[in-house]
Amino acid sequence: MINFSHPVRLSSARRIIFFKTLLIVLCGLILQGPTIAAPGPERTAATPETGAEAPGAHSSVVRSGTLETRDGLTLRLTTDLGSVRILQLEPGVGPVVRYTVHIETNAHGPAAQQLLESYVLKAKPTNFGVELTGALPPQSARSNEAQFWVQFEVTVPSGYNVDVNTEVGDIETQDIGGTASLRTQGGNIRAGRIGGSGLRDASSGRSVAKLETQGGHIQVLDVAGDLTAFTGGGHINVGNIAGDASLRTGGGHVRAGKIGGRADLETVGGNITVAHAGNFVNVRTGGGQIDFGEVRGSVHAQTGGGGIRVVTVSGPMQVESSGGSICLTRVADSVQAATSGGTITAWINPDAPPGGGNVRLGGSSQLSSGNGDIIVFLPRNLAATIDATVMNGGLRHIEADPALHFTIQAPARLTGPVHATAVLNGGGPPLKLRSTAGKIRLQFLDSEIALHESLIREQMTRISERLKESQFEPVKIVELVPPATPAAEPLKGDWLENWLVSLEVAFRGGLREDPDEFQKRLISRRIPAYPAIAQKAGLQGFVKLQVRVMKDGSVEVQKLLEGDPTLADAAMSAVKQWRAKPLLINGKPVEVISTVTFNFQLNERQ
Repeated sequence: MINFSHPVRLSSARRIIFFKTLLIVLCGLILQGPTIAAPGPERTAATPETGAEAPGAHSSVVRSGTLETRDGLTLRLTTDLGSVRILQLEPGVGPVVRYTVHIETNAHGPAAQQLLESYVLKAKPTNFGVELTGALPPQSARSNEAQFWVQFEVTVPSGYNVDVNTEVGDIETQDIGGTASLRTQGGNIRAGRIGGSGLRDASSGRSVAKLETQGGHIQVLDVAGDLTAFTGGGHINVGNIAGDASLRTGGGHVRAGKIGGRADLETVGGNITVAHAGNFVNVRTGGGQIDFGEVRGSVHAQTGGGGIRVVTVSGPMQVESSGGSICLTRVADSVQAATSGGTITAWINPDAPPGGGNVRLGGSSQLSSGNGDIIVFLPRNLAATIDATVMNGGLRHIEADPALHFTIQAPARLTGPVHATAVLNGGGPPLKLRSTAGKIRLQFLDSEIALHESLIREQMTRISERLKESQFEPVKIVELVPPATPAAEPLKGDWLENWLVSLEVAFRGGLREDPDEFQKRLISRRIPAYPAIAQKAGLQGFVKLQVRVMKDGSVEVQKLLEGDPTLADAAMSAVKQWRAKPLLINGKPVEVISTVTFNFQLNERQ
């Protein structure tokens, strides 16, 4: 009701104009309806809610519904346009599928209302679960200027399988208990954990995830079975895959925390990073970097131009780069490595046989480089036949530790082919080294311990940083020493430090320990006697020995690092009678490597 403070008389014409204007305003309010700020209450029928049409704003409608179902069935969602979000039903709630679809257009007025009403949304229960489809109005029903935005939000039971196919839009899911098939023509795919309950793939008996996009990124946290992922050009980032993984991208990076089964990874030009693989790994990139942590199987890796870095591989290895460097910090089996121009650095360290003794590579091996150097570190107990050749070099292009007893055939002139051979510990599987113009250098494993540890830490840091870039936590590498009952003196530290220690034990057969800490481990210690012949000759000075504490607590001398041989013999005789407390890692004793120094002085007793 309107009150006027003073009476006002209106002419007939003015009264007609006034009432026409009031009628237009009222009609406009009725047509526009209430403004929708959020999805309305749940409905069991597809009921439209039309959004307000403010100047410059879009018109929208929200349709929602609930369908009863049984856990372990499948949601099949198909739409020609729309982003899709899959949620998991709250614990304790009866098995239902809830859906909410938000449709929006930039059309206005009656045309917007007509277009929104003509959007086709179908939701129905079926024998396999629930089917949900969405389709835009036919092109003939809308103008060329009209644009649409569609968003699906569907909540399913925890053990449901999910099959989503959208032509345009992102797909995001929380945890999915069953299988997942997610396809989009151009959006991103982001998924939580997949598998663990619900239906299984009939052929493998394991949960399966199939993710595909023609251009977006793919990220999935964990998969309880096999994973197949393809993108036309985005990145692929995965956490822990229990089964096999087939990951392919047209140009992005591929990063994986842990793959339990076979891994087939390919990118046209991006980098490939895998922290842990439990089986055969086959990777290929057109030009990116390849980085591996631990591979408990064999490896086939190829890059068109980047480098290759591998911490440890248990099985046979075949790696190839068109121009990058190759760094292999533990080779336990046969190896084939080739690069046209980069450097190859390899630590050869096969697993020790159960009864001890010499170690051997699993078969014939070869390292080849064009213009790059080849640097090989060998264990002292390696049984192998080494054949090294530099095609365009000279005598100085092959360098080896004198203890390797190489036979070198020098070229007739200052430059030319140089060839060297050596038979180590009675001979074994051949290790061939070939370089066109680089140098070949062979050393023992214990000659560059600091460098070795530095490269391992650098590689693990690199892998952890790349996983963090993908919003994954650093994945713990499975320790090389099998877990057992907690020991009385457990190894302490973070996962990376523990893993590096276990890796060191596997590489050298023992853990290096600071000399001061080693002294604290001694149970009995005999002071060496000063040899009379040394005293008469006036010999004095330091003797430094590298020693090893065996698993039973006995102490062995590995080698003389410094000192006169006469004094060293006395020191060795005393050390061999020492006893020490073994070090326990994961409940099992491991050997300890350290050094001990004696100072023989004529005028004072030790």
